[in-house]
Amino acid sequence: IELTNDDVGGQFNLAKIVPGKEEFYETIRYFKKRIELTNVELVLNKRVSTDELLKGNFDKIVIATGVLPREVTFSEGGEKHPKVVSYKDVLERKVKVGKKVAIIGAGGIGFDVAEFLLADDSILEMKPEERLKQIPRFLEEWGIDAEYRSRGATSVPKTAKKVREIYLCQRKKGGLGKGLGKTTGWIHRKSLKSHGVKMLSGVKYRKVDDLGLHINFEENGNEIDEILNVDNIVICAGQLPLNNLKDKLIKEKKEVFLIGGSLKASELDAKRAIDQGTRLAAQIENASSGQVFNAPVGTKFKLMEFFKRLS
Repeated sequence: IELTNDDVGGQFNLAKIVPGKEEFYETIRYFKKRIELTNVELVLNKRVSTDELLKGNFDKIVIATGVLPREVTFSEGGEKHPKVVSYKDVLERKVKVGKKVAIIGAGGIGFDVAEFLLADDSILEMKPEERLKQIPRFLEEWGIDAEYRSRGATSVPKTAKKVREIYLCQRKKGGLGKGLGKTTGWIHRKSLKSHGVKMLSGVKYRKVDDLGLHINFEENGNEIDEILNVDNIVICAGQLPLNNLKDKLIKEKKEVFLIGGSLKASELDAKRAIDQGTRLAAQIENASSGQVFNAPVGTKFKLMEFFKRLS
């Protein structure tokens, strides 16, 4: 049962919009075909209530309702100012975003929104199959000589067209994008830098008004107050689990399982969500209510997480 979309996929339907992530269309297509082949009853655009689930007399109920964008408050107000918009509305093109933008939150979603806002409208309006044919554009941007006319098959990267002026901000001190994928994080950072995105860390958000976003940060040991004169402030400050159905179901002694973002919204991870769902499905007949089936964690992973916390 899916609430808001005309399609399955959840957060994939936002991710697939970001230039460079068109492969998520194929992920959704695969799972739709699996639903069809396995004769799963699919109900779309349906808001289900706990009363309906109780009346349905289901043996097991799996809640995979995902997340809600986290709202923010500023110390001096302005969070409801018209300049402030959510990442979801931006990616779904429900709001018109100006030429000067501040993004609050520099996790995966913050970087994705920046990439989205830097793309030409001509790219965003293409169908996924058309976007995937834009190989020459990619080669030019990254300085790759597909004709091997130069040593090392490299060429001078084509200077990116500046579509918007963007500030990417985070509360934490230190480099932005540390939590991005190990093999792709450097690509996202380099791409944003090549487009002139200004990255600010250790930022304290004071307020939003008609002048823009009022911030405070430390530079060379000095406290600096600055107003970012922007048209819009996009909130990408993480998510919260959406699992409001579970409490009443558990109270009524139903066997309930949470997977994905509805279980843990921090560092939202599609791979983890799919893995949890697959492991639960394999053992659901004998699983106890509330049980979570995560992939085994090896020693190498534990050491990497330990050193990441130290850095």
